[in-house]
Amino acid sequence: MIGVLGGMGPLATADFFQKVIAETPATADADHVPLLIQSDPRISPRPAAILGEGRSPLPELLAGRDRLISAGATALAMPCNTAHYWYADLAEGCSVPFLSIVDASVDELSLRADIGASIGIIATRATLAARVFDSALVRSGYTVITPDENVMDNLVLPGIALVKAGESMRAGALIEQAVQALLNRGARVVVLACTETPVALDALKSPLRLHCVDSTAALARYCVAWWRASQARSRVAT
Repeated sequence: MIGVLGGMGPLATADFFQKVIAETPATADADHVPLLIQSDPRISPRPAAILGEGRSPLPELLAGRDRLISAGATALAMPCNTAHYWYADLAEGCSVPFLSIVDASVDELSLRADIGASIGIIATRATLAARVFDSALVRSGYTVITPDENVMDNLVLPGIALVKAGESMRAGALIEQAVQALLNRGARVVVLACTETPVALDALKSPLRLHCVDSTAALARYCVAWWRASQARSRVAT
């Protein structure tokens, strides 16, 4: 079973759960991916820690990781992009595979954009400042476009906050404008690198979703593929 280190935020974790179900080829309950979900909204704020304004959530993330493994998780996933700032620390010494939302998203980009294309990123200020996605994108041959300060202050950050407050429709109107701003600047595809942002655009049923890689959905597909491959290996072994 796959352990989900969630709660950052709760609605984003619920969205991930739904997308795992939607991405699973199934005709009966037993065909679905077994998930063990920790949704703990008490984990210290990630952006504040990265920007030097709050305590590190790493001890809490490590405790959650180990709790899930002790409970029987055979792989882990974390549907929070900003928390992937600590991915290397979480993967180090981890006794099970830790599936990366960054790797999952970049893999999907290879199907959507040619090498050398400009890729937009919608994310928290901390995710952008920490360059959580940049090295993986550059290593894969892409260039990176990020929102300017006006877009961050008036569209992206308020949109993320509105999703966390349960106002996804209002959030969608802001995030849609932020995506369009990056497309206008030459982005071939925009990565929704904050798990609140797909929730916002989905609530609005935005046509701009066609120009986006949904990091939550990418991680969901990554998890489904990992689980199905592990089950196939188990059948061969027996």
